[in-house]
Amino acid sequence: MASGVGHKYIVFGLSPDNTEIVVTKTSSDNSYETFLADLPEAECRWAIYDFEFERPGEGKRNKLLFVTWAPDDAKIKQKMLFASSKDALRRSLVGISTEIQGTDYSEVAYESVLDKASRGSH
Repeated sequence: MASGVGHKYIVFGLSPDNTEIVVTKTSSDNSYETFLADLPEAECRWAIYDFEFERPGEGKRNKLLFVTWAPDDAKIKQKMLFASSKDALRRSLVGISTEIQGTDYSEVAYESVLDKASRGSH
């Protein structure tokens, strides 16, 4: 992910006319809470997040996460557009090790994501 060098996360959305995937936010902020704050309550997004965690006896690990954010309050049409566009974006990204799907904040909470990321460690 050459364009992601120096970024902790990148958030993607659809253009206003829903014809292309666009970057809506890039950040080098290390706070997971800041990342969650950039996921709107009622709009779908995709994100790539460089997730860093510690495993007992193994030290720090990094996982590149692909997050699909489709909150319950998003419009049905937007959810359908995001679902149908996801694979094209996902295929264009290299190095993703874990996919996270979220429909509410509990599903993308740090502990939940840590559990998924650390289970799939290699």
